[in-house]
Amino acid sequence: MEPIFALLVGALFTVAIYLFLSKHIIRVLMGAAILSNGVNLLIFTAGRVTREVPPIIPGGADTLTGAAANPLPQALILTAIVISFSFFAFLLVLSYRTFHVLKTDDSDKMRVAEPVGEPVPPLRY
Repeated sequence: MEPIFALLVGALFTVAIYLFLSKHIIRVLMGAAILSNGVNLLIFTAGRVTREVPPIIPGGADTLTGAAANPLPQALILTAIVISFSFFAFLLVLSYRTFHVLKTDDSDKMRVAEPVGEPVPPLRY
């Protein structure tokens, strides 16, 4: 099962990088969402996808008696889901506000720092 997940992680990373290279802000946002899902799947795959018993220590024992599932990747993924959702919400609001101010979602047309009609700054000093 891990090789299938590894190929899926590679595909998600490829799609996310392709979307990051786009001119349109909405595609960049979708790339960020897909990249966060790819990272979550990568952490899940690195935690060994096996069907084990839950890591619960039975009463009267000090340690686990046998093999158990690793809870750390699951906790990391839950944390990453919350962080990636809040980051995506922030980017969504930022791009919405930028669209309303500049009336475009094309990053080539968002040249507020370089106004049209003024001389180009020197390339060398």
